[in-house]
Amino acid sequence: MILLCIDTSGPVAGVALMENGVVRYEAMAVNAFTHSQSILPMVEEAYRHTGLTVEQTDYFAVTVGPGSFTGVRIGVSTLKGLAHAGNKPCIAVDALESMAAGVMPFDGVICPIQDARAGQVYGAAFQGETLERLLPDEPIKLEEYLDKVQAFGKNMLFLGDGMPLHRETIAAVLGERAHFAPPHLAFLRPASAAYLAAKSTHEAVSYLELKPLYLRAPQAERQKNLREKGHE
Repeated sequence: MILLCIDTSGPVAGVALMENGVVRYEAMAVNAFTHSQSILPMVEEAYRHTGLTVEQTDYFAVTVGPGSFTGVRIGVSTLKGLAHAGNKPCIAVDALESMAAGVMPFDGVICPIQDARAGQVYGAAFQGETLERLLPDEPIKLEEYLDKVQAFGKNMLFLGDGMPLHRETIAAVLGERAHFAPPHLAFLRPASAAYLAAKSTHEAVSYLELKPLYLRAPQAERQKNLREKGHE
């Protein structure tokens, strides 16, 4: 089985190609280019460097969120185009779960957090080698999120682009129970998302059914709603 997975949900653009459970190619880009500029050349390079082809690919996977609204749209739209060309099935992968998969096993609670702006994070919580979900994905104020995770009473490992932004607050609240992923493990690895996708082929859908995971309306839509309410 050949599976291509892409991620543009956060600050890092990533591509992974797996063949029969083995990672054949993985690349990540952190640069001045936008994800829309980076991702297709990265996909082309993945196929060129492995000798595999789009036509041979059995499944196309993408992180559908939570994360940057623009980034998620870029990833989902790109994958839809790739899958449409060969009428191949698509797999939606959760971004926070993918981050957690990249640092397991950890003897405690894995706490991926993405910056959601407006004083919030997109947060979830997992534990164990099976990534047992302890908290659902949700946009939440950091203080509320920390109240929830510290109730588990275990060591906690934080990662994601929300981690460096809130590291001092997390450490002040949780003390020695707070652990922080090093820089090379603190972001979403596309191979981790591909690993989860390969375990979820039974959940594959057509490219027409593939949808982004938005936990709240985009900023422009929220502002539009506020303006409309102001005129009522």
